[in-house]
Formats: sequence, C-alpha cells, structure tokens
Amino acid sequence: MTQMLPAPGVEVATPGHSAAPPGAGDLLNLMLDGQPRTRADLIELTGLARSTVAGRIEGLLSVGLLQPSGQSRSTGGRPPTRFSFNPQAKLVLAADFGVTHGRAALTDLTATVLAEEVADLDIAAGPEATLGWLVEVADRLLASVGRTRADLAGVGIGLPGPVEHQTGRPVKPPIMPGWDGFEVSAWVAQRLGTPVLVDNDVNLMALGEHSVAYPHVEHLVFVKVATGIGAGIISGRHLHRGAQGSAGDLGHVQSPRGSDALCGCGNYGCLEAIASARAIALEIDPDHHAVADASRVVLERLARGDRAAVAAIRRAGRDIGETLASCVSLLNPSVIVLGGALAGGAPSLLAGVREVIYARSLPLATGELSVVPAQTGEHAGVIGAATMAVQQFLAPASVNAMLANPMAHAAHAAHAHA
Repeated sequence: MTQMLPAPGVEVATPGHSAAPPGAGDLLNLMLDGQPRTRADLIELTGLARSTVAGRIEGLLSVGLLQPSGQSRSTGGRPPTRFSFNPQAKLVLAADFGVTHGRAALTDLTATVLAEEVADLDIAAGPEATLGWLVEVADRLLASVGRTRADLAGVGIGLPGPVEHQTGRPVKPPIMPGWDGFEVSAWVAQRLGTPVLVDNDVNLMALGEHSVAYPHVEHLVFVKVATGIGAGIISGRHLHRGAQGSAGDLGHVQSPRGSDALCGCGNYGCLEAIASARAIALEIDPDHHAVADASRVVLERLARGDRAAVAAIRRAGRDIGETLASCVSLLNPSVIVLGGALAGGAPSLLAGVREVIYARSLPLATGELSVVPAQTGEHAGVIGAATMAVQQFLAPASVNAMLANPMAHAAHAAHAHA
C-alpha cells in the first residue's frame, strides 16, 4: 500500500522567464517521486546555478528532508553523491472518527501507516472526550516507534459531518451534538504543539483511496456506505469541497423510492433514510434501533443467507445507483469507489449500484467508467488524513518558510517535545 506522494508541478526558471527561481521547497518536490538524484541532475532539471543548488540541498539536509543515497557512477574522478527524499524525517498523526469508533495512526511522510490504535467511541460524547482520546493515543503511538512529539509534522483529522476546512470547525453536524462550531484544530494544536487540519471523513477517504490506488486518475467519486451515506469528489486530481465544505452530501439527496421516509436530518425522502446501514437494519428487523451496530447486524444477517437482508441490500444498491447515475451525468468520473463498513462486506450492494448506473447513464459517460470496491479498506480515512497533513507540510511555501526561519522551527520542535 506504500505510495510515494505525487509531486505537484514545479515552475522551472528558463531564460527570459520573469518568475522567481525555484526555492528549496520546489527542489524537494522534484524529489518526492523517490528517485535519487545528484547535484548535476538537479542543476539540469531546475536551471539553477551550481552554488544555488548546493545551498538548497544543504538546507534540506539540515532539516532531514533529504538524505545521501549512495553514489552515482563516476565518469572520471570522485563519484558524485546522490540524494533522495527522506520519508522518515517527520511523522504525521492521522485520525478517522466515525459515529461509533475512532482510528488513530502514525504515518511517515508518504502516508504509510507505522502504528495504529482503534477504539469504540461515541461521537455524541462531545469533542473534548473524543479529541482527548486522540491526544492520549498520540503519545502511545509515538513511544511505540521510538519518537516524540518533536517529530510530528502535523495532524490530520476526519469527522463524520460537515466541516469548514479553512477553520477546522464542524458546521451543524446532524449526528454530532456539542460539536457545532467547536475549534477542533485549535484545541488539538494547543495540546500537541503542531499544525492540525480537519475535514469531512468521506473527503479524506476519497483522498486516501486516490493517493494509494488511483494517483493518476483525474476524476473519481468515493462513496461511503455505513451508518450514513456520503461521497468525496476528486476533480482534476484535486479534492472538491464546495463553497462551504458540503460538497458530496449524497445521503441527503432525495431518492425516488424514499418519498415518505423520515431522515435524521429532518427531511423526507433522503437516500440515507432508505439505503444506509441503519435504514436496512430497521427494514429487516423493525425492533432494531441502535445506530452503533447497524452495519454489523446487516452483515451478520447476510452471512446467514437471510433472504430479506439479501433483498434489502440489493435494493439499497439500486437506490444508491439511481442517485449516482445523476452524479455520473453531472461529473463524468472515470472511477466510482464504494467503501465503508457496509460496502466492504456486501458484494450485492456493489452489484445493485452497477446495475442501475450502467442502465441509466449515457454510454459516453459509462464507456470508460469503473465502479469498484475500495482497495484501502478500513484505512482509507487515516491514509487520507495523513495525506492532507503531509501535502501541507511539504508544500513548497511551507518548506521555504521552515528553512528561512530555522529558529522558529527549532522553537516549535522544543514546544512539541515539552
């Protein structure tokens, strides 16, 4: 599952070009493909003077982001040293919170999971209880790999509700009492002493699946089917959040079959009200009202060959397919990925989705369309959360700022260590 982060395009200075020459951060971005390069290679790629490249390399070596990587073949004289990106220079803490669980993972700078911990949590217990668990887990995970808070490059957090990404605040989340407007980023950053980014969990699942399984796909939609239903949209290889961060709220699109079904959001007819794990659990067992184990209940009934459960799952797949057929016409993705607890254990759900999408969408939109199960499984959220934090940490402007103010970087490390 290891995947080197794709490097953003680097603007290279050319004769007569008025743009500022590439800084150390741009040079590092060239190295994110994992290929070792010599000083001469980097001079040729960037067009910078030898002394400038040497200075950039020394700066990146000083913070550990580059490392010597053997020697190139000599063409006479001393063999030139090659350098490579060092993914172990810093670590990232990633968290994926669902309605009833929390998963925290420590990753390197390629978003590869090094250690993790999972717990049963109730998101309705409120932000301080939930995030307090994450702060406690951070130290345990760091200790397990022999590192400290000073080694953290950042924290990425996924939450099961709408999030204002720029501020890290949940916005009127329907199943998260006490979270509306809570300063998640600031609260965690104050305790761990490192930058914190927050996003909707399905957005991060889309980001994780894309970075690991489909890094060269331009347009992808990730659909999570579990307690609720949501979608993350990758467009032009970038995560699309919308104006207020609510893009992809697929579960609250009105479904043709759900006209009189009351949804938890207060509206009637939402897709989530008829095709989520909770809706299916209630359909096959009207006495079942617990949100916590709805997916488990449905999957257990499927495993026993319960005909009512099989029929309900297939019907839910068709309902989801109806809504996704409109998304195919609107967004024209080349890949639709189904993930989440229910999708992972119910192949007939995927079959129902495929059946309707290919029947309802135009051949031009479906000719090259793949509708597939998630490859990242239960790790999609933490991989996406880590990828989000890594991308900010390794952005050229961030790297340049770090090297321009090494004293502030050292102070940050000291604060995190404390």
